Amino acid sequence: MTADDSYGRLDDDDYPAYTMGRAAEMLGTTPNFLRALGDARLITPLRSEGGHRRYSRYQLRIAARARELVDQGTPIEAACRIIVLEDQLEEAQRINAEYRRGAEAATPPTAA
Repeated sequence: MTADDSYGRLDDDDYPAYTMGRAAEMLGTTPNFLRALGDARLITPLRSEGGHRRYSRYQLRIAARARELVDQGTPIEAACRIIVLEDQLEEAQRINAEYRRGAEAATPPTAA
């Protein structure tokens, strides 16, 4: 990957642009917290060629939500489960909205 390729990916939410140290700093947490999220399989950071963890903006948003729940007193395992369920609910609502739009488009308008 060239420097130009890397620069173009900075807008990509899934591009692993952040080191563990920088990610922890941005979230106001510790690298151990990020490791715990990885151990709980909430986020799986990519690894650099040297084996260092790298995080995307999408993963940082998930980690920030986990930190919010943990700061409110939720155990980390429960916080991870809540986030997974929230994600599943959001996806189900998105699919449901698509089905509704499709059904509305297929239904002919009624005469008044």
